Amino acid sequence: MKITILEDDEQNELEIIVKCKVMSDDVMKVLSSLRSIERKVLGTLDGKVHVLPAEDIYYFESVDKKNFAYTRKEVYEIPLRLYQIETMFGKGPFFRATKATIINLDKISTILPRIGGRLEVTLENGEQMMVSRQYVSDVKNKLGF
Repeated sequence: MKITILEDDEQNELEIIVKCKVMSDDVMKVLSSLRSIERKVLGTLDGKVHVLPAEDIYYFESVDKKNFAYTRKEVYEIPLRLYQIETMFGKGPFFRATKATIINLDKISTILPRIGGRLEVTLENGEQMMVSRQYVSDVKNKLGF
């Protein structure tokens, strides 16, 4: 990888140009890292790369060593791992709910306590998800309980 930095007094905003032979997973990871500055994630759907604003994402999930971002109607494959997502969005409304999921607190409509110290959350799109007992205290802290 070659990195070139050009300083220009007439440049008003940061501009990043990525030149590559093919759009590989490594290129996607670099682009996702750059997008994290603006709190956006790159996701692939039907062979197209989409820019996903954090506020549109309901939750992230890891399934069979692949990672996905779920929006209201679509599911996008993302190149980031869950620990990277936690690092990117940990200070915001996202929280770890299970070993395989990170949920956007802003998309939760109801929370119900369940047996065994777990929580059941219902998202604005009607999906119901569980919060593991080990992560319940994190949710309570984010909510100010």
